[in-house]
Amino acid sequence: MSLLDEAANTELTPAEANLRHWLATMPPPLDGHAPDVPVPEFMREPGPLFDAIAQEYAFRAVAEEKAARALGYLVPLAPDTDTMEFYATQVLDEARHAMVFRNHLVALGVPAAELPAATESFAGNDIRAILDPLEEFSLRIMRDQADFLGGVVVMTVILEGALAPAAELSERKWRPLDPAAADIDQGAGIDEVRHLTVGAAVARQYLLDHPKRRDDVLALIERGMRLWAGLPVRAMVRRREELFQAGLAQHAGVVGDYEIWPGRRLVDTTPVERLTTAEGWSAELKSVRLKYIGLEGAL
Repeated sequence: MSLLDEAANTELTPAEANLRHWLATMPPPLDGHAPDVPVPEFMREPGPLFDAIAQEYAFRAVAEEKAARALGYLVPLAPDTDTMEFYATQVLDEARHAMVFRNHLVALGVPAAELPAATESFAGNDIRAILDPLEEFSLRIMRDQADFLGGVVVMTVILEGALAPAAELSERKWRPLDPAAADIDQGAGIDEVRHLTVGAAVARQYLLDHPKRRDDVLALIERGMRLWAGLPVRAMVRRREELFQAGLAQHAGVVGDYEIWPGRRLVDTTPVERLTTAEGWSAELKSVRLKYIGLEGAL
């Protein structure tokens, strides 16, 4: 079962994913992968593969850090102890994800002291165009309005629900070229499955207890999806995929007959095919989660 299948079909409540559960399943590898998984030397060389992963990981490191900062506002708003503990662990998860993405940039040859400047160089325009508006939207709900349910829905449906399929694609495509990166993506994806499933359970129960909130939550989702649709996410991902494609052509011998999904060799895929597939995963996951929560009216 893929991580997306698990996210779509698993049910997990805060009581099952509280602090005790989190402590029992931690820690993961410190750098997101086992110490004996090397970074191939060709990944450190200037060129399209390095540019593709550097742009992706710089962007994702900032995205995870912004998520950690925003989620901190949900912890005091949680309605019970198990839910409070779950969101406290999610804050740490997102902060750890940001750390391992930054650390992998260092493993790829970016000097640690130069990470802020390198992040700006690799992804500054995308951060301002995509992450800053999403952060502003999220903080309005979580910090300014102190809306717990709204914050849960924003994270579960609009943000993590949309980004999880891209992480699944990343894990699959980097597997034969940078196994350490693939392990980082897989570990982060396992965490995202827990975040998505528990977030959906929290939102579902909250709406069962407060059914009068349904209409305003549907309106919130509509605003969030409208914002998302107006952001240049597709252009950013396609640009990265085109860089990846150029690097893939250079290192096709390393990839060989590896299949990115059953029956489809990675070397035979195109940037548009990979992008369209990830968008299909995103739409499917969003549909399943909204129906589970009881917000199918947003589809």
